[in-house]
Amino acid sequence: MLIVRNGLVVDGTGGPAFPGTVVCDGDRICDVVKGAGFPDCAGTGDTVVDAAGCLVTPGFVDAHSHSDAYLVLEPQAPSKLSQGVTTEINGQCGGSVAPRYGEARLSSDWASLLGDMLTWRSMRQYRECLEKARPAINTIQFVGHNTLRSSVIGYAAKRATPETLAEMRRLLEESLDEGGWGLTTGLIYQPGKYSDPAEVTALAETAAKRGGMYATHMRSEGDSILEAIDEVIELAKATGIRAEISHLKTSGHRNWHKIEAVLEKIQGAIDAGLVVGSDRYPYCAAGTDLDVVFPDWAGEGGIAAEQKRLADPATRARIAAELDALQRDWSEVMIGGTWSKETAGYSGKTVAEIINHPATQPQSHQTFSPGSLICEILEKDGCRTGAFFFGMSEDNLDRILSMPWIVPGSDASLRAPWGPLGKDHPHPRAYGTMPEFYRRLTGRAGRAAICSREEAVARMTSVPAKRFGIRGRGVLEKGAFADVAVWREDDFASTATYVKPHAFASGMEAVVVNGVLSFSSGGFTGARAGRFLER
Repeated sequence: MLIVRNGLVVDGTGGPAFPGTVVCDGDRICDVVKGAGFPDCAGTGDTVVDAAGCLVTPGFVDAHSHSDAYLVLEPQAPSKLSQGVTTEINGQCGGSVAPRYGEARLSSDWASLLGDMLTWRSMRQYRECLEKARPAINTIQFVGHNTLRSSVIGYAAKRATPETLAEMRRLLEESLDEGGWGLTTGLIYQPGKYSDPAEVTALAETAAKRGGMYATHMRSEGDSILEAIDEVIELAKATGIRAEISHLKTSGHRNWHKIEAVLEKIQGAIDAGLVVGSDRYPYCAAGTDLDVVFPDWAGEGGIAAEQKRLADPATRARIAAELDALQRDWSEVMIGGTWSKETAGYSGKTVAEIINHPATQPQSHQTFSPGSLICEILEKDGCRTGAFFFGMSEDNLDRILSMPWIVPGSDASLRAPWGPLGKDHPHPRAYGTMPEFYRRLTGRAGRAAICSREEAVARMTSVPAKRFGIRGRGVLEKGAFADVAVWREDDFASTATYVKPHAFASGMEAVVVNGVLSFSSGGFTGARAGRFLER
């Protein structure tokens, strides 16, 4: 048995905390005993975790993650396990690790780091690779629309025909039968941006018929956000599918005022009986690829096509000129992960900082405009550069987090400060989403408290578990799976920053996954007991 005693139990249900002990037998909780002073009845071979001075909670659910490939590469999942995450929901934003056929390719960072480890095509083959790797945390795997579309149609700006749509539906059905949880979309990315609502609705209908869910990075999170939310709601009405709006935000200063209308639309759908919710990371900068700033025509066809355009001087000049014409505030665009020696020094600096400080310019000492600098960086990085976009409101973040249907989603792959993953420059949310979400909700982040300790824990555990249909997880009760986090409430905080992102969260004492102690006394035990979860 594994016994977690002397702690303050917050069981994930939203009920009051109580002194108590959690007793685990195998991969399940066999008892939750209320009251202090649980007798020392541990037998030979039992594991005892002393939780004195700590909260004892269910393991956290990261409702929006991108660790599909990295769970094979770095199965210890250190950045996630160290902040109490025991279950990730992957395959998000339309880009899943499988199925992968035709022109479909993984994101550049996944593919380049996996190398010879990338051996799968189907969801079944991916699952087999993952299970051989023995990840330390549980994973739920969605099927990405962009992955389906590129497998069948490629990356060109084409409408789906009845034949290609039928093939996408067939691949989706196959992937769902092999363990996929549902469908995700990334409707600002290649090639999903070329789809119409009818295509997406047809695929969501396929997922719904097999009990799957739908999660979406909408067509707009800024200027057309209200219309994008309408599209999600209409899809949910038409198909009856459970729907998750990914990383809800009102992006861009000119859209901040739309926050109340955004929340009213979603709450109205919930009040009307639709199962709709959303997730959010507790930061005001988004993180994605730098090439999303490209005009649509310049991004068509994906990375290979972008590289050809940048290699042509006239086309490159046109791209740079169109970027300069945007009159964007380039102090809100920070370079993240880079892929070449020439660009490595740009990580953690904004485009405006690089432009305004000649010492940071490339060795050619050429004077760059924002557009030409971006083209230069992308060309040297093979169009794989990451970036952070600071275009969100702190007050709007608080307003979003005040809604009881908002759960934490890091929007980040797992990371490690060592090995191949330690060479990247990730968003700090990869290491700090859970502590910062909790601190923000409970008033420990220098702003007013939004909810109680008990509600905050519920939103990190049972609320996403229930909405996504994760059976037996998210609560501490007899018969539930033994996913448990033990942490010092006042010390639970992120130490990662935009400039120095590879830093573990503080305050986590122990993490149990499926009854196995995987993190203890601030370190990794090496035990890995995570699972590929099925509906």
